[in-house]
Amino acid sequence: MNWNDYASAWQSQGLPAGAPADLAALRQTFETRRRKLAVTLLVRDLAETAAGLLVAAVFACVWWHLGREGWPIALAILLILGVSGCFVRERLRTRRHRLGPDAPLLVRLEAEIAELHHQRRLLLHVWSWYLAPCAGAIVILLATLGRILVRRAPPDFFSRLGEHPAPAAGIVIYIVIVLPLFFWGIWALNRRAVRQRIEPRLAELEQLHRDVLAPATDHAASSR
Repeated sequence: MNWNDYASAWQSQGLPAGAPADLAALRQTFETRRRKLAVTLLVRDLAETAAGLLVAAVFACVWWHLGREGWPIALAILLILGVSGCFVRERLRTRRHRLGPDAPLLVRLEAEIAELHHQRRLLLHVWSWYLAPCAGAIVILLATLGRILVRRAPPDFFSRLGEHPAPAAGIVIYIVIVLPLFFWGIWALNRRAVRQRIEPRLAELEQLHRDVLAPATDHAASSR
């Protein structure tokens, strides 16, 4: 699974200007950027769902080769499928709340602001629903492989391993250092996406939302 896709989904979006953005430009580009974000999230959700299914199939193949002893890998498969299920749920949620370009600007604005708040929450909590299950699946897979390797290893396996420790050291370094750094990097990338892209864009849209509401507010005040 490409665990960087969730943050990189935002890289195709231009950096927003935030609150100082020009209101006329915001109105002119709003619908285009709304559609672009929708397509970006669609591609992300489909890609992540497919990747999760592929990883689950690979895990199942490993389990099949290991036989009954590899049963804990079933838990890893469930974790991976659970992550894929989150993206399927995102697609269903998006379908339920889909708006056409003919919807009033105010309605589309409020829907886009709500969507960005939702995406912000997802990215800020990506560890709990995305990274932790993926990390757990990897730990289960590696622990199962290690347990079976120790049980099935020939009598002189560990003595030979002591004569050539480099491969074992490489595996330990990868598990103890490389993988944790990789997951931390993905967590940091998602927080940066929130800070640099989602929050400034929210500031833009909330400014535009106030501007759209202003004529109605002024009209209501003058009619009193």
